[in-house]
Amino acid sequence: MSSLPNLEQKEKAIKTMTKEKRNFRQNLVAYAFISPWLFGFIAIIVGPMIYSLYLSFTSYDLLSAPRWIGFDNYIRMFTNDPRFWTTLKVTLIFVAIAVPLRLVFALAVAMLMNTGHRGSGFYSLIYYVPSIIGGSVAVAVIWRQIFGREGALNHVLSWFGVEGYNWFAHPDYALSVLILLIVWQFGSPMVIFLAGLKQIPQELYEAAAVDGSNKIQSFFNITLPMLTPVIFFNLIFAIINGFLTFTQAFLITAGGPIDRTLLYALYLYQNAFEYFRMGYASALAWVLLVIIGAFTAIIFLTSKKWVYYESEGGKS
Repeated sequence: MSSLPNLEQKEKAIKTMTKEKRNFRQNLVAYAFISPWLFGFIAIIVGPMIYSLYLSFTSYDLLSAPRWIGFDNYIRMFTNDPRFWTTLKVTLIFVAIAVPLRLVFALAVAMLMNTGHRGSGFYSLIYYVPSIIGGSVAVAVIWRQIFGREGALNHVLSWFGVEGYNWFAHPDYALSVLILLIVWQFGSPMVIFLAGLKQIPQELYEAAAVDGSNKIQSFFNITLPMLTPVIFFNLIFAIINGFLTFTQAFLITAGGPIDRTLLYALYLYQNAFEYFRMGYASALAWVLLVIIGAFTAIIFLTSKKWVYYESEGGKS
């Protein structure tokens, strides 16, 4: 009888070993499948990030070996580079205006597309096209043809006896031209808003109508609260993309006139590939990472007060 417990223990040990071997093989297969992505993530993202952090503490001109200078790049940035503060101010103004306008416009168009009218899918596709081509050379040429001295906008203004400007070369209006272009590229958040609108139960609107709510009241009491997770998602990505905006400023205004459209990403590019200050550009990149991280953290922390999740029965 005493041998029976030992036999049971041996069988249990064998089953455990078999299970561990099976789990190991399954994990090995899983790692084999994700290894291309894992290799690319380490080689293309993690590796360059670590190297750029090292370069941010060096003086490096792409031609000679990096020379360690400690925190000099960061000290110079905050104490001896007025253009850094200029570009930071321009970028903050750009993000503060462009992001809300883009999201409001995207939501308005998404609500129009959500009416269920025939051909709404086709129009959604048409409205999404600017988001695809918005950073191309063709759009830069079009924008110059519209807002240039002899552009279409000035031609229309001349019908009313108004003399126009070279809008993207005017210090007071150049940034507005870029903001208008970003707002015009509302396709991506619009598609996400449209998907969110389709998930709102129609029973809520029917119940509100029975209670006597009009469309405006239903929008603020039903649509907006139910869309807050989607607004939260779009807001995060819009702010990140706003701080990273480069192509539009590079192709249309090149940072001018007098640095009025010198966005942060463009200034970073200029330091890296025009002035060959790769170490200083790396320091700028890490400061930008901290700024974006700070804004993202603030939105995440404040989301507990305004983001509503239906599954939780209230706000996050």
